[in-house]
Amino acid sequence: MRLEEFEARIRALEGWRAEKAGEERRLSTGSAGAGGVVGGVVAVIVRVLGGG
Repeated sequence: MRLEEFEARIRALEGWRAEKAGEERRLSTGSAGAGGVVGGVVAVIVRVLGGG
């Protein structure tokens, strides 16, 4: 295998890993955002019902 082919494969692998890391970050951030929204809704309901 030539050095250029090896470097191209390494760059492709690094790009794939960076893409996967970005997907994982987006998923965890989305989950945290959804939890915050749900928590806010619960807080409003509790306040309306007189519990807070």
